[in-house]
Amino acid sequence: MSSIESTGSDDANGSAFQRRDLLKFLIPSLIGMSLFLVPFKVGDTINIGMGLMADSLKALLGDALPAIAVVVLCVSVAATLLVKVAKPSWANKGVLHDMFHVGPIWFGMRILGAAFALMTFFQFGPEFVTASFTGGVMLNDLAPVLLTFFFFAALLLPFLVEFGFMEFIGSLVRKPFRVIFRLPGRSAIDATDSWMGSGTVGVLITTQQYEKGFYNRREASVIATNFSIVSIAFALLITSFVDLNHMFVQFYVTVVVAGLIAAVIVPRLPPLSRKPDTYYEPVGCQLAEKPTENIGLFRYSLLQAVRRAEKAPGPREMVRIALFNVADIFLALLPLVFAIGTVALILAEFTPLFTWLSYPMVPVLEFLGVPEAEAAAPATLVGFADMFLPAVLATNIESELTRFVIACLSLTQLIYMSEIGALLVKSKIPLKFWELGAIFLLRTAITLPIITFMAHTFFF
Repeated sequence: MSSIESTGSDDANGSAFQRRDLLKFLIPSLIGMSLFLVPFKVGDTINIGMGLMADSLKALLGDALPAIAVVVLCVSVAATLLVKVAKPSWANKGVLHDMFHVGPIWFGMRILGAAFALMTFFQFGPEFVTASFTGGVMLNDLAPVLLTFFFFAALLLPFLVEFGFMEFIGSLVRKPFRVIFRLPGRSAIDATDSWMGSGTVGVLITTQQYEKGFYNRREASVIATNFSIVSIAFALLITSFVDLNHMFVQFYVTVVVAGLIAAVIVPRLPPLSRKPDTYYEPVGCQLAEKPTENIGLFRYSLLQAVRRAEKAPGPREMVRIALFNVADIFLALLPLVFAIGTVALILAEFTPLFTWLSYPMVPVLEFLGVPEAEAAAPATLVGFADMFLPAVLATNIESELTRFVIACLSLTQLIYMSEIGALLVKSKIPLKFWELGAIFLLRTAITLPIITFMAHTFFF
């Protein structure tokens, strides 16, 4: 007898479904899979359907995107202030209440994000805010990507998660994911979408699944901090930036091996191992495991998918959910990302903080046989501020092996506060700032020896 995930309460044995019900699962799920999970080559880069749409919108809007980001950040502050002062009836409950009724710290973050954006856009105020490598990175490089990616992610994500695809894959691969990663099978979708598409979209999926009761606190925390790797497209950008294009296959194989080993080990250590197996209180557990008895695994998985599709929202409700998702991301999430990201970049670029913190890494790198250890040490920790900073520092290093190690490490550390870290702080997933720092250090300690071993043994 085997047990398989189910979101329904009826006994699956002996159940049947109509062709219409099957199509209701298949058509939207195939659309979602083709948009989020199927990579293809475009010119010299690899992308996914949603990423291509986001890139097209980014190209269409072009130089207007930073200005749009400034407007969005200012609207967020104005709307929050209006709700706090005027207390309009439309914000008394529901999604809009959660979006704008925030505490003083979160409101302060929104104000700070808008202030940083205004100063950077109009080039006034302290240089450490308006510089091209601090506020400029956030406003001109990161904000346009987030605006376009999250716009399509919020609109199209229901095709992937609302019509049974998560239930189908989750039932099929539940056993190996439980044994290897101690996670439900549906988390395979998060992992695949992160690796093929975007780590930020993977976090968005994880957050929604947690808030809907399909992941418990420990599972959501583990998935968000161990599977939200940057996309293949960004990995190609990193290798190009550090002049390692000729070694992309070796580079990505190393990232995959180190990342999978870390995903097995890190969840079994504190702080993740101490997270309770309890669910988000407003919804409780919506995931049940039932014995399948005489029904086959594939058919049972299909039944669970069809049942989920039968409960999917209609077109009007889908549009409403998508629009609220876009508004929540733009007005609540983007200000936080901008505020935290700018502060992190200021600390990295204008203070010796990361240089001081990296001093213990010099003997570690020397012990591992990494050339130019003193120059490489800051790059091993500065990724906590932003995912691109290690590659920036690595460009000044002559040793190809050292650049290889730093580039691989930057992709396996995963926790960077300018994006993923800010998303997690904003989300309802119970992860504190110090826990994110601890997980970053754990992933560094685990993946660095693996990366250097593979580099020395197989590639250099």
